[in-house]
Amino acid sequence: MDLFIKSKIKKVKKGDQNAFAEVVEYYKDKIYQLCYRMLGNTHEAEDMAQEAFLRAYVNIDSYDIKRKFSTWLYRIATNLCIDRIRKKKPDYFLDAEVAGTEGLNMYSQIAADGDLPEESVEKLELHEYVQQQITQLPEKYRTVIILKYVDELPLKEISDIMELPIGTVKTRIHRGREALRKKLRHM
Repeated sequence: MDLFIKSKIKKVKKGDQNAFAEVVEYYKDKIYQLCYRMLGNTHEAEDMAQEAFLRAYVNIDSYDIKRKFSTWLYRIATNLCIDRIRKKKPDYFLDAEVAGTEGLNMYSQIAADGDLPEESVEKLELHEYVQQQITQLPEKYRTVIILKYVDELPLKEISDIMELPIGTVKTRIHRGREALRKKLRHM
C-alpha cells in the first residue's frame, strides 16, 4: 500500500488533483477517527480532519517521499487537534443536559442503527464512558493512548508523529494508562 500511496503523492506533486482525492479517500476514516478520539466531538473532528488534508495538500512539496506518508499526515492531524485542545477548554460533557430540553443529554444525540439489544447498549455506554475518560486525560497522554491503543500504531511511528524519543513515548503511554486506570477504578 505504501508504494500505491507514494505513486499517488508523486502524481500530486506534479499537479494531479485526482490523485490526492484517492489519497484522501484511503485515509479519511483513519484521520477522522484520530481527530474524534482526541477531540470527542464529531463536528470538530470533521473540521480538523478536513483541515489536515487541506494542509497536507497545500504543503505537499515539503513532504519527503522517502518517509512514510501516513506518519506525516498523522503528525499534521495530531498537531491540529492539540492546537484545538489548547485553544478551547471543554465546555460540555456527554451527560450534560441539552439546552431547551427536559431530561435529554448529549448521549441522546449519538446515532444508532435502530433498536439494539440491552447488551449492545451496555457496551456502547461503556465505550462512551471510556472515550469520555480518555478525552479528559492531559493532551500529552491522550494523544499517545489514542495512537497506541485505538489506532494501534507501533511505537516508532508514534515517536515520529509526536517528534519525541521512543523512551518518552513509552513513559507517556505508561503514565496515560495509569491515569486512565485511576479514572476507571470504580467500574
